[in-house]
Amino acid sequence: QVQLVESGGGLVQAGGSLRLSCAASGSIFSINVMGWYRHAPGKQRELVATITSDGNTNYAQSVKGRFTISRDNAKNTVYLQMNSLKPDDTAVYSCNLRKIMAWGDYDYWGQGTQVTVSS
Repeated sequence: QVQLVESGGGLVQAGGSLRLSCAASGSIFSINVMGWYRHAPGKQRELVATITSDGNTNYAQSVKGRFTISRDNAKNTVYLQMNSLKPDDTAVYSCNLRKIMAWGDYDYWGQGTQVTVSS
């Protein structure tokens, strides 16, 4: 079992910045992918960014150049630095960890943290 706890959400003005953190604990396999997803009202949940254990990153086109994902493997923590925030970034942001195992993959999710960007 893996537990994920997000923090760092809040209310900011357009153009501002926030840094989200997600700390993982429990039976964490060393080979995994961690990432951030978001779900805004009236929209489908979408990928924001992912990062592998060896540092390979992937970003949604809408956040490229503004958001940066990083991780500290020793702390089993993933971060999302969000700059130049826009009202369209408003959503619940959820942390994800995917265990990569020979017999299959398994996903774990955090409870989510609200990010609200005002104009």
